[in-house]
Amino acid sequence: MFQSIRIKYLTSAAIFFVACLTFFEIFQLFQLYERKRTQIDVVAKRTLEKIVFRHEKSIDYQKFKAIVNQDFSSQYRKILENEFGEALSTKQEISIQDTTIFINNKIEPYLVIRGTAKDSLSGVKTEQVTLIKDVRQLQDFFKESNVKSQGISNKVAIQLNQKLLQHIFKKAKFVNELMLQAFKENVYESPQQRINLSNLDSIIQRELKNEDLPKRFTFCVLNEQGEVLPFARKSKNYSNNQRNRNAYTTHLFPTDLINENLTLRIAFPTERGFILGEMKVYILITLLLFVLMIFTMYIMIKTIIQQRKLSEMKSDFISNMTHEFKTPISTISLACEALNDKDIVPSQVSLSVQPYVKMIKDENKRLENLVEGILQSAVLNKGDIKPRKEEVNLVEIIEKQLEVVAFTKPQDAEIKFCSKGLPCMITADKLHTTNLIANLIDNAIKYRKENLIIEITLDFCNKPFMLHVKDNGIGIDKSFLPKIFDKLYRVPTGNVHNVKGFGLGLSYVKAICDAQGWEIQVLSTEGLGTEFIIKLND
Repeated sequence: MFQSIRIKYLTSAAIFFVACLTFFEIFQLFQLYERKRTQIDVVAKRTLEKIVFRHEKSIDYQKFKAIVNQDFSSQYRKILENEFGEALSTKQEISIQDTTIFINNKIEPYLVIRGTAKDSLSGVKTEQVTLIKDVRQLQDFFKESNVKSQGISNKVAIQLNQKLLQHIFKKAKFVNELMLQAFKENVYESPQQRINLSNLDSIIQRELKNEDLPKRFTFCVLNEQGEVLPFARKSKNYSNNQRNRNAYTTHLFPTDLINENLTLRIAFPTERGFILGEMKVYILITLLLFVLMIFTMYIMIKTIIQQRKLSEMKSDFISNMTHEFKTPISTISLACEALNDKDIVPSQVSLSVQPYVKMIKDENKRLENLVEGILQSAVLNKGDIKPRKEEVNLVEIIEKQLEVVAFTKPQDAEIKFCSKGLPCMITADKLHTTNLIANLIDNAIKYRKENLIIEITLDFCNKPFMLHVKDNGIGIDKSFLPKIFDKLYRVPTGNVHNVKGFGLGLSYVKAICDAQGWEIQVLSTEGLGTEFIIKLND
């Protein structure tokens, strides 16, 4: 009964621990999933900032590229010729152009002056090309040229200088007007005209490729009202239906203060699968350990149940066998008594068979003791010790047991017990308490030396009462003390087997103490003796 309850408790505890471990592993998986999702949120937000930055720079680059690619050379050449034409002689044909020259690893701006002069006498034309870097060189050029011979005064040179400065101012103003006009055209463009979905899609793909994020995505552009902007030409990843709650949003043009507030929204339809894919190794290991744990627990419980059934079968067999043995043992005992009866057997026959009768009686008694020991073992295995609580006099139990032992103890053995004539009343099972005292005395007699002295002391002045059983026998080595209460355990004595028994006496004593709530302690020194101390708790 006790073992059955213990097995149920062990099984319940094992199931509880497995459930706790399973809950803990599931909790760890959820925690890991949340950490992965948080990491994706951080990386996704950082990636969106990169995407809108690169997208905005891409649009700015396209604007400046369109402006830079415009050809201003014809307009600029006309301005130069008109400005300097008034300062030149009519007989001289001069053209002025600007250019850049790579000198000493630097790009320097220069003016290219091409002049053609015609000699009035011979009619020969001459051409001259001069590179001039600044205005002063231009003035020197005109002073040294044929312009001087035609009567160009210093006033003309000053006028030339002013004209050149005015030209530079007009050129800068002209370029600024062109750039302003280009930006005005872009400002008044609609978002559909301004945004190139294919370009935006390619930027998103390129940035996601370099990050630890799901590669499958959908995106859309929202206006200030949160409505999805329709586009005539869509990309394959553009979606007008963005209902994913885990989508990520950011301003599409964060540095543009003129245009309306447009929002870029990106969603990852396979985000959950991506996170689980990142966790697959941990999930597989957890599942494997869980399956092994369940399988191990199943084998353990199955083995425990099988062992319990085998133990019950063994205990039932032993119990039935011992009860079957008791009948012939009792019959043999009665036959021995009959053979000793002079009224049944004549005296002459009785004298001749008396040695054999005594031998049969002694062996029958030993067989009875063995059967009783086996029966006690079966009772211990089944855990069926149920003490009957009643008021008993412990002094009386000890004295009666000493009377029984007095006929079987060795002649050189002495048992001392002093009760002082006072009763010691306790609440206990009388039968099991009697067997407990008998087993302790029998154990001291078995493991004795010559001139054995057994001292039984009962301290019942203060509660709890204390029972001491002390002998001067062979003692027990300290390394064996923790095992002496185990069933079927006997202290090793090598190949010498001069002590009869099954190793059940002390285990029975321990079981009786536990069943009645008592505490037992053993003190022993090898070669000096052993003392058992029992605390008789109420």
